[in-house]
Amino acid sequence: MHVVVRYHEIALKGKNRPFFVEKLAQSLRRATADFGAVKVRALPGRLALELPEHLPWDTVKSRLSWVFGVANFSRVGHTPPDLESLKEAAIASLQERSFSSFRVTTKRSHKGFPLTSMEVDREVGGAIRQATGARVDLERPELTVFVEVLKDRILYSFEKHPGPGGFAVGSSGRVVALLSGGIDSPVAAYRLMKRGCRVAFAHFHAFPLQDHTTIDKARELARILTRYQYRSRLLLVPFGPVQQAIVAGAPAPLRVVLYRRFMVRIAEALAAPRGAKALVTGESLGQVASQTLANMAVIDQAAGGPMLRPLVGMDKEEIAAEARRIGTFEVSTLPDQDCCQLFVPRNPATAARLEEVLRAEQALDGAGLVVEAARATEEERFEFPPPSGEPL
Repeated sequence: MHVVVRYHEIALKGKNRPFFVEKLAQSLRRATADFGAVKVRALPGRLALELPEHLPWDTVKSRLSWVFGVANFSRVGHTPPDLESLKEAAIASLQERSFSSFRVTTKRSHKGFPLTSMEVDREVGGAIRQATGARVDLERPELTVFVEVLKDRILYSFEKHPGPGGFAVGSSGRVVALLSGGIDSPVAAYRLMKRGCRVAFAHFHAFPLQDHTTIDKARELARILTRYQYRSRLLLVPFGPVQQAIVAGAPAPLRVVLYRRFMVRIAEALAAPRGAKALVTGESLGQVASQTLANMAVIDQAAGGPMLRPLVGMDKEEIAAEARRIGTFEVSTLPDQDCCQLFVPRNPATAARLEEVLRAEQALDGAGLVVEAARATEEERFEFPPPSGEPL
């Protein structure tokens, strides 16, 4: 089986393009690691995959549609680089298709081929029209025959399937995403993956002060998201002791903001040894008390590096729609005991003042709480495709 993978945004990278193309090739190899012998080679402006013929096309199509960096892809036939072979093969492949109109679109990468792209269009189109009786329609054809002329072969296909676009995972560095059990944070992590980041997930839990459900959800969300980046780390952070210290030593209205500031500090402590350069959150402006602009500014002050909020301008319906599309919505909406619900005051501050927050933190052993939480963090690893014998 032969597949051509095309990229768009990567093509704009100029002298850095080979780096991004190689990252995409690595992602394609990793995404198909359980398919057997797979070859990936570079063509002008795209990549070609050779896969075992026995693979179901629906399985291949589903897998490639998850690979970041892929703009679209096609299952292709190939012939020697001569026009008559192309005509015969294309007509034979169309015998089981029903269509009343068509067009031929040729890309001539090998400029030494004796015919121009338009001449190939006319020659192949005439042969198909004579063989099938279908009419040529250049505006709204029922079927498009795509032809790509290379030096050693000609490729042809009849459809293009969309990929997710973006950049291959690993081409833009590493980040740590604060992963709750809710709808927003998995979508935020997905969006950074699409921009080429490899994402580690930091999940803050209050076990044993609360039950295990939120940890179970975080594991399942990490498993789902690993389909898009192939290898993941889930950092399980025991946050209950930090919350107890804040409840005992700080004013109640400031608890939520203080929780978030300590999460940021702990996440940065975990990010540094793992080579991550930024934190990612699923915050959306105005959605809850901690996500007002005033509180975000106070929370950001605790960070030593960038805080990325890819969902900041989205509303809940938009985020939920994307969660459904990427496969995390059902897990995210299962009931759980999230640590942010623990010891929440009746009237949390929506416009905390930095001087008040800093004064409250003076009563806490901030450095000690961060060090202890980072020390007690457990790390779990996920792979996709999973090791042999595990379910997909």
